[in-house]
Amino acid sequence: MTISKAAMSATKPIKLSPARSLRTYLGGKLIEELHGAAEPKDSHYPEEWMISVVSSRTAGREEDGLNKVDLPDEDITLKELVDASPEDFLGKAHTEKFGNKTGVLVKLIDSAERLIIQTHPDKEKALELFGSAYGKTECWHFVGGREINGAVPHVYVGFKPGVTREQWKTLFDQQDVQGMLDCMHKYDVQHGDTFLIEAGTPHAIGAGCLLVEIQEPTDYTIRMERTSPSGLEIEDYLIHQGIGFEKMFDIFRYETLDREETLKRWQVEPAVLREGDGSREIEIIGYKQTPCFRMTMVEVEQKAEISGNGVFYGVYILSGKGALTTNGTQQSVKKGDQLFIPAGVASFTIENQGDEPIMALRLFGPQVG
Repeated sequence: MTISKAAMSATKPIKLSPARSLRTYLGGKLIEELHGAAEPKDSHYPEEWMISVVSSRTAGREEDGLNKVDLPDEDITLKELVDASPEDFLGKAHTEKFGNKTGVLVKLIDSAERLIIQTHPDKEKALELFGSAYGKTECWHFVGGREINGAVPHVYVGFKPGVTREQWKTLFDQQDVQGMLDCMHKYDVQHGDTFLIEAGTPHAIGAGCLLVEIQEPTDYTIRMERTSPSGLEIEDYLIHQGIGFEKMFDIFRYETLDREETLKRWQVEPAVLREGDGSREIEIIGYKQTPCFRMTMVEVEQKAEISGNGVFYGVYILSGKGALTTNGTQQSVKKGDQLFIPAGVASFTIENQGDEPIMALRLFGPQVG
């Protein structure tokens, strides 16, 4: 693979093409609306992956989810770019600790139906059972939603008091889906809510949710349902990920909490980092909650300077339009654009050129120091 000089430039933000991924559930209409599609509709492509060097584990769709560099006459993935020069793109401090792995994956998710009840391995179980250095702790930040069949957006998180492994396995064997849902806490959610979902915690995103999910960079998912809510039959491999129907229950964390304790444990409150001069930045999830990732929201009424710290990050434009200026070079950005910011980009300015504030997510990998 020959990579052009234009693609190899690590001195300015790199625009990426949207990457959709085939899933077992329906959704995606709100993502298509965000991108200005003429006839947005739901499908089995309900997710857009961001700054992704990770591919799907769905058989036959292994290229799904990999971001490509948005340059004319180029067919290069972000993974190929990073692998070609990891220190330039990821940063020396990051590569010394994590090699050529970004250590993070971000998804924009729009669910038209409830996702299958599931969990993910922690680092210890991921290494033991899958040979992976990463598990899948994740964080949900809700950025919109819609009512589906009269129900507001909602999620299921954590075991209620009294639930045991034996009970949980029996419910799976019987495929008593309502019984499984009744074992977890259900919460209505709205724009701005944030939940940290540590690996091993049982969960399900309900219908009608539009959220940004930042997570460890794997796609290992233990599923509890043999048929999706819309009637799609789930093959055994997608249920147990190749480890079998007994070992899959080792991945769940059988910690039980009441409703208030669960909210206190997993719901995260935003924190204002800076404010003034027509912009502000809010921390949505930080390293004090988990060393796995960090996410902030930059709100730009007029103009803002964004500074880095020698390590890569991503940017996703949720609303508005404007211009990014880096070392005298200007790039236009609009709602739905995503960018990879190489480690060598010390700072850039973002100027609002529209009628509404620019809302831009900053997406960071695992804690370096």
